[in-house]
Amino acid sequence: MLFFSIVLLLLHLADAASIISRFHSYPLNSRSNTLGPQTNLIIANKVIAPDGFKRSATLAGGTHPGPIIAAQKVGDNFAINVVNQLSDDSAFKSTSVHWHGISQNRTNYLDGVAFVTQCPIAQNDSFLYSFNAQGQAGTFWYHSHYSTQQCDGLRGPLIIYDPEDPLSYLYDVDDETTVITIADWNHNVAPVLSHFVTVVNVEYGKRYRLRIIGMSCFPNFMFSIDGHDLTIIEADGHLTEPLLVDSIQVLAGQRYSAVLNANEPVDNYWIRALSSTAGSTFDGGQNSAILRYQGAPVAEPTTNQTTSTLPLLEANLHALINPGAPGIPGYGNADINLMMLVTSAGGMFYVNGFAFKPPSVPALLQILSGAQDASDLLPEGSVYVLEPNKVVELTMINGEFYGPHPIHLHGHSFDVVQSTDNSSFNYVNPVRRDTSSFGNQDKQVVIRWVTDNSGPWLLHCHIDWHLEKRVPRAL
Repeated sequence: MLFFSIVLLLLHLADAASIISRFHSYPLNSRSNTLGPQTNLIIANKVIAPDGFKRSATLAGGTHPGPIIAAQKVGDNFAINVVNQLSDDSAFKSTSVHWHGISQNRTNYLDGVAFVTQCPIAQNDSFLYSFNAQGQAGTFWYHSHYSTQQCDGLRGPLIIYDPEDPLSYLYDVDDETTVITIADWNHNVAPVLSHFVTVVNVEYGKRYRLRIIGMSCFPNFMFSIDGHDLTIIEADGHLTEPLLVDSIQVLAGQRYSAVLNANEPVDNYWIRALSSTAGSTFDGGQNSAILRYQGAPVAEPTTNQTTSTLPLLEANLHALINPGAPGIPGYGNADINLMMLVTSAGGMFYVNGFAFKPPSVPALLQILSGAQDASDLLPEGSVYVLEPNKVVELTMINGEFYGPHPIHLHGHSFDVVQSTDNSSFNYVNPVRRDTSSFGNQDKQVVIRWVTDNSGPWLLHCHIDWHLEKRVPRAL
């Protein structure tokens, strides 16, 4: 598993370190750590230094990122016992774990969202997440869904392999060594940092399925590999028609599978994941890893980044399996048509003029306890009641200065009938996914899905600081 140790002092940008020491490299397999679908997942505090600066972190399985949880599409059921051993008084000591991208059909209570589908897991307690992915396969991840806790390190990959993948003819290698996680990391001022650069080893002539997971709390990343194109075959757990690109913008919560053809001259090449945070660079190996061909010298790459000519545009992605948005084609022709305008004022975010206020008692528990009307579960504007088995079309508009915002829907995947990078609509074969962008200021995204999975589900921006500042909505 490849982890980019990004030096981003998000909470203290004005005090960013000015000196980066020489970096060191280590083989990818030295960080390998994979669990099966039935396992204990220990959540505990540990002092780590992924970029050379020591700080206490909140970790799953004692590593950052957490161990890969791997399963097979057919035959595997998940039974993950999350054990809370948190002890750091300066950090959150309760927790919950969300299985990002898993629909949890008929198991809404296992979605892992504190105060929506469950109470937080208390210190020295445990909670068993026992569920079936019901035919889902692809690239997923798990993370804390308790306040902003995942930013302290509680996050890791979850991969469901499909032995009958219809696109398997495009790649030769797909294992834990091709899982790439991209994340930010926060800490105080550090006058000197040691930056560690991961090495991805490849063999000339082989094709590798890179599973790229955006685990950041705030920035998005522009991913590319010097001298190599990539073929996208998956977005957020859904196969796509193969699409050739040379760079991929990865927003928080998004996942892509991209096939790398190792057919360039044997050498070392920079893998780049430039953060959207102002002032981000590749100096000293920051935001970088090394692609090393077998037989190449153990040395720093001398390759240069070139201007992207084939950047990923979401509107160019098309669903491979059962393409087509649900319902009657045409804007506004769904059974339920919603519009949400996101604005901000005074450090808080508002949707259609209302700020989200989480309940003191989880919404699902209130429903099971006999609440008469779902609209009474949360303050006005925080919950939208949707009829079952209806086609919903949601237009989400960015009415504030920051962007892009990655919007994530729990419990469902959706068809992006209008991407924020395109003015036209596509109801025939849009990309299907669970996290999309509603763009920069005055941009919008239009998505469609079917309400075929009952329960309270969260819709929220996957920038964790915005999650805390009242962007979410319960559906």
